[in-house]
Amino acid sequence: MSSQAKTYLKFGGATVAILLLLGYLAYTGVQDSKSYYVTISELHKMGNGAYSKRLRVAGNVQPGSIKRTGTHVQFVLVEQDQLLPVDYTGTEAPPDTFKDDSQALADGRYGTDGVFHAKQLQAKCASKYAPQQPGAPTNTAAPKNMTQAAPAGPQVHSL
Repeated sequence: MSSQAKTYLKFGGATVAILLLLGYLAYTGVQDSKSYYVTISELHKMGNGAYSKRLRVAGNVQPGSIKRTGTHVQFVLVEQDQLLPVDYTGTEAPPDTFKDDSQALADGRYGTDGVFHAKQLQAKCASKYAPQQPGAPTNTAAPKNMTQAAPAGPQVHSL
């Protein structure tokens, strides 16, 4: 075998090894970042399969259940008649919209202790997104765009 063929084999082998390593890293990265969205009742029905998966669970925050210690928060999610205790230990404080009766989405793992261990937490204010109550006044004024808000041309003000 010539020295040129040996060189091609070395580079070819190194290229194949690098491609295999990159493929493995991409596959494991996707597996680690993948999460399944489940309801609280679906989570309770999953059995032992729930312990090995990264999950996202949504519900309303039970009033009076929030206990804060810095960025560490413990609370209970409610969905219909199902309860789920959640232990959030993320690096950021929960959002300002995270309060009693707000809708929350916890991302993490379900522990064998029956507690959902969340690493990420999203929340939105329930009253802000709630449907309008019948009989409440509606805001029918059309929003103004920038051309309607200010008249054209220079403005002169006198004192």
